[in-house]
Amino acid sequence: MAESSIEWTEHTWNPVTGCTKLSPGCKHCYAETMTRRLTAMGAAGYENGFQLTLHPDRLEQPLRRKAPTTYFVNSMSDLFHEDVPDDFIERVLDVCRRTPQHTYQVLTKRAARLPEFFRSRQCPTNVWLGVSVEDRKYGVPRIAHLRKVGAAVRFLSIEPLLEDVGRLNLQGIHWVIVGGESGPKARPMTPEWAERVRVQALAQDVAFFFKQWGAWGPDGVRRDKKRNGRELAGRRWDEFPVRVVAA
Repeated sequence: MAESSIEWTEHTWNPVTGCTKLSPGCKHCYAETMTRRLTAMGAAGYENGFQLTLHPDRLEQPLRRKAPTTYFVNSMSDLFHEDVPDDFIERVLDVCRRTPQHTYQVLTKRAARLPEFFRSRQCPTNVWLGVSVEDRKYGVPRIAHLRKVGAAVRFLSIEPLLEDVGRLNLQGIHWVIVGGESGPKARPMTPEWAERVRVQALAQDVAFFFKQWGAWGPDGVRRDKKRNGRELAGRRWDEFPVRVVAA
């Protein structure tokens, strides 16, 4: 468990590490790259490299922190990966229920598993459920699965945005995050793609957060992502959702 440099969260909590590639957004997975470094350093918990690994010893970490904190759950994996058993996911959610002072952000690409898993369970009110939406073919269909789950906040992480995702039905969605890809092999994001999502979010009264341009600036020039900044349409967008009653 550690503080995070991700703009839309505060800390990361990784009761599961490792994953397998599923769609184009996974191609240059930052978690896989970071895992290689941690494994080379001999960091505890990364002895298996990027092979999916459960960490029961990490489950109670949030219980030791009293100050209200926003956690990104499994920044180094996918909680709804097909190899994570239902009972382990339930143990993670039980910790969330036992720490109502915290907010937990759960992001998955395995969206089809969400309505199946929550058919006989309630999502804790302090858990925000999100899906990754990187393109039309793989990403956009995940939104319909997410919409079927009752959650206080449902969100989309449209990062890395790899193409124009077209018209989005954001009914039942409370938060949209957009960002470009970073890293040495990053694929560029055009301003038109990001702006089209922003306009749709605002038109449908959905909170909008622009995370980054990434390795490629809005001018199409490659440079350090910090120099490219976080402005879109002349300003920064740092909106967060208002928690609602699950429906």
